[in-house]
Amino acid sequence: MRFFLAIARAGSLSAAAKRLHVAQSTVGRRLASLESSLGVRLLNRTPDGYVPTLAGDDVRHQAERVEAEAHALERQVVGHDLRMAGQVRVTCAETIASNLVAPCLGTLHETQPDILIELIPDPKDLSLAMREADISIRLRPPVQHDLVVRRIGTLAYGLYASPGYLERSGECDYDTGCAGHWLITQLEGIQDATQTDWLADLAPRARIAIQTSSHAAALAAAKQGGGLASLVRFCADQEPGLVRLRNPPLRAPIPSTGIWQVVHKDNRDTPRIRFALDHITKWVRKRGDELDPVQDRLDLAPALMAG
Repeated sequence: MRFFLAIARAGSLSAAAKRLHVAQSTVGRRLASLESSLGVRLLNRTPDGYVPTLAGDDVRHQAERVEAEAHALERQVVGHDLRMAGQVRVTCAETIASNLVAPCLGTLHETQPDILIELIPDPKDLSLAMREADISIRLRPPVQHDLVVRRIGTLAYGLYASPGYLERSGECDYDTGCAGHWLITQLEGIQDATQTDWLADLAPRARIAIQTSSHAAALAAAKQGGGLASLVRFCADQEPGLVRLRNPPLRAPIPSTGIWQVVHKDNRDTPRIRFALDHITKWVRKRGDELDPVQDRLDLAPALMAG
């Protein structure tokens, strides 16, 4: 049933195999075995991928109920585990994986050497209910139910370019919509839409040079003179090959975004998970002024009052 559900959700044997960490041929054999034992075809192969038959739809609904009950039982058992040992799986936004979350979790073993951290930088939200992860660190609050969500910090953005790019393209003329300039933009899900909208309003006549699903790639492209990019200040301020442009007078500052810590309600009191949650929270809050520089907010106040 687990293999059948993976195929039905992914739409292909190869995608299901990747999710299950097995060979594609294994997935095909398991599906054939299930259909043979039930004496009915469950999935039809179409140009758009595998699609459930009527019988397949019935089986999927039943299998998902069984799966949900199994995960609920697993979460209950994990919640009663009192050991300060074992694996804690953390998923986080790629934007903050290397510069914030990885250094934080790299220090956890100093006090709790028996906790094994598995860090998964992933732009997509893994399911906490299905135990794909124990903790999620996100740049937007989730919409799933049965989750405990806490905002633990704020992430400031800035507008950056390389000195070489500014020398070639000139200063940004915001009154003309930055005509003649190029933009490096990040795809939805990687960067909060408010930053993308802000950049589009600021430079409506600039042309898009690069779109990427990676914040690190956008930063690297900007360093090489690819164009203007909205980047996380915590990362970009440390790069010698980038210049942060001042906020245009009488315009709204570039929006910041929250850092959200998420855990399933059944797991939040498991000692090793609770320790990891507290460790991450303390680490992020200790670096609050680096993540969202206070002085810049004070510098903006007179301009905003004048506006």
